[in-house]
Amino acid sequence: MQEIRVRTHRRGDLVEITEPLRALIARSGVDEGVAVLQSLHTTAGLTINENADPDVVHDVLAKLDRLIPKDEPFYRHAEGNSDSHLKTSFFGPSLSVIVSGGRPVLGTWQGVYLAEFDGPRDRRVAVQLLRA
Repeated sequence: MQEIRVRTHRRGDLVEITEPLRALIARSGVDEGVAVLQSLHTTAGLTINENADPDVVHDVLAKLDRLIPKDEPFYRHAEGNSDSHLKTSFFGPSLSVIVSGGRPVLGTWQGVYLAEFDGPRDRRVAVQLLRA
């Protein structure tokens, strides 16, 4: 297992980790297989989405804030970040990405993102490479 370390800059943030993932795969020597990524946090998930237009990141985060507001009268979690836990559950803590030719298989406009919901923080993403 290896790790990608990520520094987030806002409470809600989508930080692209495609390049660190590519570099990790290249160093590993795995030519064909799968990369399994897992966030090691309960308030940060993972997703694949468009990386060409930064407005996509804005729109995703803005919609999530409307769907799952920071404050609700029924939240009980004492840390005050119930919304962060809910958003992470919607996104999920892990991803699997096919590796072919020593590179992650992604579409033209796709990027891999750490989805931060309780930042800014230092985050860790575990990566396990499995050979085909």
